[in-house]
Amino acid sequence: MAQKKSHEVDAFLGRPDKSSVIVLLYGPDKGLVSERATVFARSTGLALDDPFAVIRLEADDVDSDPARLSDEARTISMFGGERLLWVRNAAGQKGLADAVKILAAEPPTDTRILIEAGDLKKSAALRTIVEGARPAMALPCYSDDSRGIDAVIDDVLSREKLQITLDARQMLRDSLGGDRLATRGELEKLCLYAHGKERITADDVREAVGDVSALSHDEIVDAILIGDIARFSTAFDRVVKSGSPPFLILNTAMRQFQQMQILRYAIEQERKPIATAVASARPPVFFNRRKLVENALGRWTGESLVRVMERLQRTILESRRNAALAIPIIRQALLAFTVEAARAGRNK
Repeated sequence: MAQKKSHEVDAFLGRPDKSSVIVLLYGPDKGLVSERATVFARSTGLALDDPFAVIRLEADDVDSDPARLSDEARTISMFGGERLLWVRNAAGQKGLADAVKILAAEPPTDTRILIEAGDLKKSAALRTIVEGARPAMALPCYSDDSRGIDAVIDDVLSREKLQITLDARQMLRDSLGGDRLATRGELEKLCLYAHGKERITADDVREAVGDVSALSHDEIVDAILIGDIARFSTAFDRVVKSGSPPFLILNTAMRQFQQMQILRYAIEQERKPIATAVASARPPVFFNRRKLVENALGRWTGESLVRVMERLQRTILESRRNAALAIPIIRQALLAFTVEAARAGRNK
């Protein structure tokens, strides 16, 4: 199969296989897709500002005129040498998939095709064609995990010749990661704020960095946990308007409620006080969320958390079966949880 796992993508981009004439970068993190596409484009050695060597196309334009991609790919450069076709904003366009299928069957000799796409399903035609073609490579781009965030932190700070304390790094890990471009933007803002210093402290992070991930999916789930209906509605609408895939909200909710179940077990079965259970949690609850989690644990019982997990599973299934209605399906389920937490808070 012509594909890499998400943790193998950076290694591939460090030493791209020349036999991969068609390279597809896809995933929900648009910033990461864009950044890695630029890395691949630079690895070709072509001048990215040369309009004769690098031809930029929109996926919708190729979709309306599929022959254009093949014509461009087989055009001989006016000044000789290799060329790069850079296609952006690919999704489920049938015409684009058909055009790529033709090129995969008979790849051009002096042209490489780079395609930036959104979060393609496994069954998406474009992804299926690239993954099944010998002269092609599919590279998934998913939001940074802690290791990926550390790598970005090190990259930006080393370039600015700045060091960082351990508690400041931990705070950054918990504040970044929703989108690669947003993460870099926040880190560059932090470096500017700390200009003239040798070492970045937790106070610097607290003052300079907006919580990129918590202002999105984590903020939604935090509002659900404590029954803050107004905050939930605002945060949910903001994430939807940003274009972030709604299933990521469900992923975050599943992760947070699973941790709540673990903590509830420690409280109900091991007889630990709420504060003790939260303080000893593994993975640890970041210090600025401990009061919120303690508040939430006072609202949710082990039995109610089981019901939530069961409905989350059903919501995932329903939203996948009815993709066109995914947003209202997810909103309805999460709002129901928020209302339940609000009622539990009033009854305490």
